[in-house]
Amino acid sequence: MKRKRFSNLALACQLFAAAGGLNLAAQGPGQVTADSQKSTKDDRELTQKIRKSVVSDKSLSISAHNVKIISRDGMVTLRGKVKSDDEKKAIEDKATEIAGQGKVTSELTVTGSGSR
Repeated sequence: MKRKRFSNLALACQLFAAAGGLNLAAQGPGQVTADSQKSTKDDRELTQKIRKSVVSDKSLSISAHNVKIISRDGMVTLRGKVKSDDEKKAIEDKATEIAGQGKVTSELTVTGSGSR
């Protein structure tokens, strides 16, 4: 009975490790994710300022309010789906105004659908 439980536990650990490896492989080498964001005070404050600016704009959709904002060493990456080109530009402009010119990389995509 103990051997069977141990085998099941070992299999579960292998599956967990494999799933984690697939997740990392899907991200691509060197790609910054929200989970890998540095926890420096400056980066946290930068992200918070941009998030506050985006969320306070009530003309943006819920999708736009929920884009990922990742700050690392003063550089900002925006990821997610927005409803329109206008929303994409508005978020990019807000981030650039706060972070500075040339410090924002936008990976936002326009889906044409989203809820207000």
